[in-house]
Amino acid sequence: MKRILVSQPKPAAGKSPYNILSTRFGMEVVFRPFIKVVGMPAREFRQQKIYIPEYTGIIFTARTAVDHYFALCEETRFHVPDTMKYFCLNESIANYLQKYIIYRKRKIFFSETGRIEDLIPYLVKHSKEKFLLPISDTHRREKTIALDKQGIVYQPAVMYRTVSNDFAPDEPFDYDMLLFFSPSGVKSLQSNFPDFKQGDIAIGAMGDSTIEAVNNAGLRLDITISPEAPSMAAAAVRFLRENYPELEIDGNDKE
Repeated sequence: MKRILVSQPKPAAGKSPYNILSTRFGMEVVFRPFIKVVGMPAREFRQQKIYIPEYTGIIFTARTAVDHYFALCEETRFHVPDTMKYFCLNESIANYLQKYIIYRKRKIFFSETGRIEDLIPYLVKHSKEKFLLPISDTHRREKTIALDKQGIVYQPAVMYRTVSNDFAPDEPFDYDMLLFFSPSGVKSLQSNFPDFKQGDIAIGAMGDSTIEAVNNAGLRLDITISPEAPSMAAAAVRFLRENYPELEIDGNDKE
């Protein structure tokens, strides 16, 4: 057990929850996403027959959606008016809008809890607006069920897609542990390595849909979160302590 692949982008400089795997167990942690997000070209977007200038309110559930909405507006030469209203899933997304617009509280609204249910009162209050919801091609339906239940009228618009982040032919794949965070990551593994045999490689997955993808791929799930290990980093540490205790450099100092 020497190398761990975390299928996420490398964290910004500073403390990472995965540092313990290096400092306490001497593991080499490699951040290497199996998937990447790419924008929908305007010519493909037009096939959805959605005319962006018709909409006066935008619902954002992710910062990625913000980037690809404004990118598509630029590509289609639509100048977003100052009267546009933005309804964000959380404050982080609302603040991220400053990358593209001047922040004005009278036109930016967000859920204080990060739950879409708590964004609905703002949507109801501004029900005369025509709402557009930028989404990905792998949009999870549960995010918008609450909108449908409350009768919120909105138009979903696929503006970006998740694709496999292919491995180069000469790129080594000699990992002892793989950690997945989305079903797309598992599918990418199968696409890149159709003859993949798990053997002694430990596989971790987070989220019901990701765990289901691992099982459907005929792979063995070794690691997942639990009340005792609520993050993937903590779950990986627990797995190593239970199965490879000899690797721990300082076994008396448990984190």
